Amino acid sequence: MELTFVEYGLLGGLVFCFLIQIYFTLFVHLKLVLNPVETDDEGGERPLSVIVCARNEAANLREFLPAVLEQDYPEFEVVVVNDRSWDATREVLEEFSAVYPHLKVVTINESGKFIAGKKFAVTMGIKAAKYDWLVFTDADCVPASVFWLRRMQQPADEDTEILLGYSPYVKRGGLLNALIRFETFFTAVNYLSFALKGMPYMGVGRNMAYKKTLFFKNKGFASHMHVPSGDDDLFVNAHATGRNTAIRVHKDTQVWSVPKTTFLAYLRQKKRHAGAGKLYKGKHRFVLSVQVIFQFLFYVFFMACLFLQPACYIAAGIFALSLLIRCFVYPRLLKRLNYGGLCWWFPLLDILLFIFLVFNGFVSIFVKKVQWK
Repeated sequence: MELTFVEYGLLGGLVFCFLIQIYFTLFVHLKLVLNPVETDDEGGERPLSVIVCARNEAANLREFLPAVLEQDYPEFEVVVVNDRSWDATREVLEEFSAVYPHLKVVTINESGKFIAGKKFAVTMGIKAAKYDWLVFTDADCVPASVFWLRRMQQPADEDTEILLGYSPYVKRGGLLNALIRFETFFTAVNYLSFALKGMPYMGVGRNMAYKKTLFFKNKGFASHMHVPSGDDDLFVNAHATGRNTAIRVHKDTQVWSVPKTTFLAYLRQKKRHAGAGKLYKGKHRFVLSVQVIFQFLFYVFFMACLFLQPACYIAAGIFALSLLIRCFVYPRLLKRLNYGGLCWWFPLLDILLFIFLVFNGFVSIFVKKVQWK
């Protein structure tokens, strides 16, 4: 079997990309597969504050907030920040305040005296919080269990200042929903696995926790207040370490969220996230860029080899080996993270996800303006 110089080059590129891909699969993501499901944390059930920011979320608050207020936890408060809403948010919160004495409402009115945005709302919620341990979620989220707070409470290990939780999206019909859920899964696998590896780089505000003292000790969001997004991932990126960060993925700890229903809405959401990612620490940007670029190039080299013989047969074997190894790891993670129904669609969604990530990257270059609601 004789190969041309071009075929050697393409196959060499394919093999190199394969090795990079397998490194992330076996030496990073496999850690989450092998990590035992956490047992009940004996943190002493110390008091805690839940913080929810809401902007025109009357319908979601009415539907989902009771599940937060009715958690099985001995002492906690729920701080809801009504951020300049003009719908019925105020009325809904007034109704709930009459029923739930541990609900505290913070209202932000329209004003030109401060920088509007979610980070300001989060900061106001943190300032109003009574307790040091803060658990965060969103108005369109619902805990999977009444024991959510028991598992997101402050760990017994006092060195742990940040807890990273997991928030899957609710299943709906259609390819877009499947893609959104798979992208959320891949993102979660990445940040949870890297946290286990001792390199936490982000968290998701729908389900995470940290100390109030950590927030004020590092001057809150001061270093990136000008960025519309990043109240969750940029804060974690700046202050999480291998020593002060832990993860929670137990099914009782998960918080379900309602996904976007249109491609444009989802694209705007990812645009906000991409804007924050540019401010990650250099080493994190490098690792994440390597991961995405070489995964994309793997498919590029593979497709190029298919047009050449006999290189196409070798490329097919490498691709099959890659798929075999990845199918050993990711379907198990899909089941663990409540996306078992996507297991059979993994190969297709894997390709579609990276096509979307590349497309979103190009869109981010030309579309600059983003905002929270």
